Amino acid sequence: MAEQDLQISEIVQKERSRLRNFIRRRVPDPADAEDIVQEVFYELVEANRLLMPIEHVTGWLYRVARNRITDLFRKKKPELFSEAAVEDENGELLHIEDLLPSPDAGPEGEYVRNVVLEELELALEELPDEQREVFIAHELEGHSFKEMSEENGVSINTLLSRKRYAVLHLRERLQNIYDDFVGPGKRNETKK
Repeated sequence: MAEQDLQISEIVQKERSRLRNFIRRRVPDPADAEDIVQEVFYELVEANRLLMPIEHVTGWLYRVARNRITDLFRKKKPELFSEAAVEDENGELLHIEDLLPSPDAGPEGEYVRNVVLEELELALEELPDEQREVFIAHELEGHSFKEMSEENGVSINTLLSRKRYAVLHLRERLQNIYDDFVGPGKRNETKK
């Protein structure tokens, strides 16, 4: 047992720094990154304790780390649209809330507001994970496609394509709300 503990300690010492850097490049929150590092080494200890054979320890550590990173992003709920903000041309933050009817606009305004926010959130949740992540990262968090590409190792063209499909879905989904409130026949009148 002491020999196994020594081997685990050596692996942790040897791989900790590289593994932490690998995780930090993919996980923006340092606390989450450190939790994942701890989870990966905990799983190594558990696998060793259960006498599970691991042929290539380094590869195994990175595979577990990738799985934990994926789990983290699956668990994290996307930012609610009602809490999101975008910059206008003057650099001022406009909250999505500011673009919707005021809660003080009476029962009709409050109803419209709630319906739109609910539909936005539902439409976002309907997106495949990859499309939702790109849309949220670019539109709500302000990340550039270049940053996302470097961080995730996914080509810019792929990211652009994912966002395009997300936007098409959101447009189609939210068009129904627009039609409900404005009416399909009145759509052309509002464009003039």
